[in-house]
Amino acid sequence: MSNKSTRIRDIRTRLMACRDCPDMIPPVVSGEAVSSRVFLIGQAPGPHEGRLGKPFAYTAGRTLFRWFASIGVDESEFRRKVHMAAMARCFPGKSPKGGDRVPSRVEIETCGQWMSAEADTLHPQLVIPVGALAIRHFLGPGKLVDHVGHVKTAVFFERPVDFVCLPHPSGLSTWHKTEPGRSLLEQALGTLTKHPTWQRTFEARLFPAN
Repeated sequence: MSNKSTRIRDIRTRLMACRDCPDMIPPVVSGEAVSSRVFLIGQAPGPHEGRLGKPFAYTAGRTLFRWFASIGVDESEFRRKVHMAAMARCFPGKSPKGGDRVPSRVEIETCGQWMSAEADTLHPQLVIPVGALAIRHFLGPGKLVDHVGHVKTAVFFERPVDFVCLPHPSGLSTWHKTEPGRSLLEQALGTLTKHPTWQRTFEARLFPAN
């Protein structure tokens, strides 16, 4: 096992024991300790992921993995080859206004220590933020139409990396189901397949013809 693999496994072990945010609902939900140059970032686990033991394991995950299957990568392969992180790794609980509570700035900063350690170990070359919270945290303000569908280079924990943004696959969102979101999502998926880090990770698989 390489030193990088050993370090990322150690980070995950310590992460799974974290209870630093009193308003978060454990357990910690984390992807496997994958040593990858592709780094996916979600918002936070939902109410079912803790029981199921992995990120994007419920309704939104089914949609997300349908998107990746459309470009030739099934769920099991994606989970084996991509490092899956999140802005917060525990369930934030429900919002009084409905839906899941958005993690607070303090919670994001506190949990960010783990993502920083992961990034410092893996040196990712392609980051895939999923949803507005992750996109705006790293790329700044703007509408989804300003970010989804293009490669953007920005600083990710002190290193410049390429970002390819995806909308959140929540069933409550209609953005990716209507125009221009539908076309921008397709454009983003096609952009992923052309990125050299994605191609190296998934053996230069080509975007399937429609």
